[in-house]
Amino acid sequence: MTDEKLQKVLARSGLGSRREMERWIEEGRIQINDQVATLGDRVTERDLIKVDGRLLEIESGRHKAARVLIYNKPVGEVCTRHDPEGRPTVFDNLPKLKQERWVAIGRLDINTSGLLVFTTDGEIANKMMHPSSNIDREYAVRVLGEVNDDMLQRLKDGVLLDDGMAKFSDVQYFDGEGANKWFHCVVMEGRNREVRRLWESQGLQVNRLKRVRFGPVFLPSDVKVGTWRALGQKEVNVLTDELELERRVVPAIKPEDLEKVKREYKRQRARQNTDKPQEAPVAERRRRKVRYVGKRG
Repeated sequence: MTDEKLQKVLARSGLGSRREMERWIEEGRIQINDQVATLGDRVTERDLIKVDGRLLEIESGRHKAARVLIYNKPVGEVCTRHDPEGRPTVFDNLPKLKQERWVAIGRLDINTSGLLVFTTDGEIANKMMHPSSNIDREYAVRVLGEVNDDMLQRLKDGVLLDDGMAKFSDVQYFDGEGANKWFHCVVMEGRNREVRRLWESQGLQVNRLKRVRFGPVFLPSDVKVGTWRALGQKEVNVLTDELELERRVVPAIKPEDLEKVKREYKRQRARQNTDKPQEAPVAERRRRKVRYVGKRG
């Protein structure tokens, strides 16, 4: 490979997100050719990179293997590796990795359920999370209260919140009668509790919130709450193409690991999901001229 930024190479190697790798560099945990690395350093395949004293084997992005999986987060789990309060985390149910680590793409608060995307490739994670990529997020939300057209228009035009202006790029009625109704809404940012705060600004109460799409990745109806599904090679190809990244190779499952995967899949399917499948609004699906990952049919 030609010379690349050190944090980009580290992230692509599955150690964490690019931002996290920048922190590691600042903390002096990375060495290049036995010299402590600094932010701004660039490396090639000829350089010897050590992380916490251990030699890291680097590869070009074209031949890099990457795993990506979809996880259906339940309410009550937190998006952190280790919680000081001892609460369950989204990493508890993920398959174990020997030499890599899962990087969470985006976060959901403890009371929000739905789609989380994990990958071992920090470059994919960075591309999906960086504001310059303009990746939208779609949520299914059940609100308590009377919703009228003027409210919906205000939510699309923009509302001044404590941390600045915010809006839905799209919001549509989905289902429900009486006091509780389901809507689908789309945001372009990942600000803390943004969806809830937007609805609350109109005097409405959010009593259910579930993410159903992150950019080109949908939450399929067959991925039950608290379970995951790994993306296959074709799906990862679609994702990297949409992100305008070099294609990755999805590692094949070793024969000795196949039975473990089958047992884990059966265990996951034994769990029950009482959520109604929430599909994206038809108008939104038609407007976005992209291929989707995780969508059946």
